[in-house]
Amino acid sequence: MALRNSQYDALMRYYQKLQLSNKHDQDERIEKAYTQIPRLAQIDRDIAAISLKKARMLLGNDTGQDFDLAQQIQSLSDERTRLLTSHGFPEDYLKIQYTCPICQDTGYVNNEKCICFKKAISEHLYTQSNIRELLNTANFDAFSLDYYSNEAINEATGLTNRETALNALTKAKDFVRNFDKEFENLFLYGDTGVGKTFLSYCIAKELLDTTHSVIYYSSFDLFEAFAQNTFSNTDESQGKNDYILNCDLLIIDDLGTELTNSFVASQFFLCINERILRKKSTIISTNLTLGNFMDTYSERVFSRVSSNYTMIKLIGSDIRIQKKLLGGQ
Repeated sequence: MALRNSQYDALMRYYQKLQLSNKHDQDERIEKAYTQIPRLAQIDRDIAAISLKKARMLLGNDTGQDFDLAQQIQSLSDERTRLLTSHGFPEDYLKIQYTCPICQDTGYVNNEKCICFKKAISEHLYTQSNIRELLNTANFDAFSLDYYSNEAINEATGLTNRETALNALTKAKDFVRNFDKEFENLFLYGDTGVGKTFLSYCIAKELLDTTHSVIYYSSFDLFEAFAQNTFSNTDESQGKNDYILNCDLLIIDDLGTELTNSFVASQFFLCINERILRKKSTIISTNLTLGNFMDTYSERVFSRVSSNYTMIKLIGSDIRIQKKLLGGQ
């Protein structure tokens, strides 16, 4: 997943601040050590002086007696170490302390992203996802089939509620597994509390953990963002609009709970259509039936969704109510 320029710039600013902060800490330690052990400052001056003298000799600008620069620097360095330790300081007290010693706070090792940079990317993407805290407990292992009846049968498919949920879980895992190889969108529908939103969280977590950009919006917040971006011409609003259309995965939750009007319907179509054209995956979850969905957003929208989304229905009793009945488990 390629970072957007603004994301990359933000991370590089983070590393620049890290370098400045660590250099400031080093300067404070040096000042403290020099105050307590004045000889340390003289040692640094001596090292600088003999290094300059050696350079001049090599350039033919100094005819003095030659000497072993490395040996003299080592001798002065050994004296510095003895002075530090005898005064209770660590041997490396005067050296800069890197937050990441692997890349020395540059983010790169041999022109390759350091592991700390990859972690920073993941952290940055989690922050931008809008559901950071909600993903602390969301994962496929936590998606329990125990809340779905193995006796109630869907007459349309002949599958039990549990078999239907297992089918949805399998499709969700396949969606993640094939995310970088196949372009796919998901449309999750069913009654309130049957696990649609949680399943989308599980997908989001898997993709964020592999440094894909994911952004979550409730339908109300999404259309409010579109309204703000439409009537604002600031760089920030344009940037947000661009991110909505270009992130690897957009999750639109609770579609149908917003106040629907012609503006909302048109913005919804433009959003899903543009992401289809750009081959950027979208997950939509809704409590609406397919018939109500078509009536609410027009046949054109329904046609675009039905022909470009994998339709996944979940059936069952409200899981939140079941948990309360079980004592919050």
